[in-house]
Amino acid sequence: MLDEPFSEGTSYLHRADPRAKVVSAFAFAMLVAPVRSLPMALCAFALALVPVVAAQLPLPRLVRRLVVINLFILFLWLFLPFATPGETVWSLGPLHATAEGLREAALVTLKSNAIVLALIGLAATSGITETGHALAAIGAPRKLSLLLLFTWRYLHVIEQEYRRLLTAARVRGFVARTDMRTYATYANLAGMVLVRSWDRAQRVQQAMRLRGFAGTFHRLYDFSTAPGDRIWACAFIAFTIAVLVTDIILRHGTPA
Repeated sequence: MLDEPFSEGTSYLHRADPRAKVVSAFAFAMLVAPVRSLPMALCAFALALVPVVAAQLPLPRLVRRLVVINLFILFLWLFLPFATPGETVWSLGPLHATAEGLREAALVTLKSNAIVLALIGLAATSGITETGHALAAIGAPRKLSLLLLFTWRYLHVIEQEYRRLLTAARVRGFVARTDMRTYATYANLAGMVLVRSWDRAQRVQQAMRLRGFAGTFHRLYDFSTAPGDRIWACAFIAFTIAVLVTDIILRHGTPA
């Protein structure tokens, strides 16, 4: 089942205003993305560890999330060092790995992991429902907020429908193998999930219209921002700005 393992906790970050966490996570991602120097990328990675440690997130689940991300980054390490022109460090037959390519791969790895850690430590410490309402509260497009809330709600429904159809296939003797019958069965399962999801979407739309839905989910509570929430959010963003400014100075020098 889909779950929200990082939203459960008693740390200060779990109790903090979701709006402050969303703004901090977004600012961190936008400010770290342009960083081009390895030392500052490493500083950004260290800064991203702060909310992760402060939230006391479960390490095994966190590592599993990072492994999934780094499996994609691994492909960069397989191709980028050989595709970037520069000084050759070592050769593998006709392929030549360059120092510039290795540097680019390391830079992407550090920044990607830093942004993911910051998003987990900040945004993921709130539930998806709270995050969706927080996006609407800080002025994000209403459709984006609704899309997030509906997607999260009905991913569970679609998953349950898929499991039900798969169980029905297994009861009828289906055993997964590497043959055309297995591929055809899974293709039929995917098609039936899409068809039933479409039918469910139409019924939900009709039911919501009958209940007077006007495009807004109303919260049962109001957000409240404590002074501490503003302080740590501003401090986190300030440190992130300092990382970007230092990176610019390192690359271009101090302006006259």
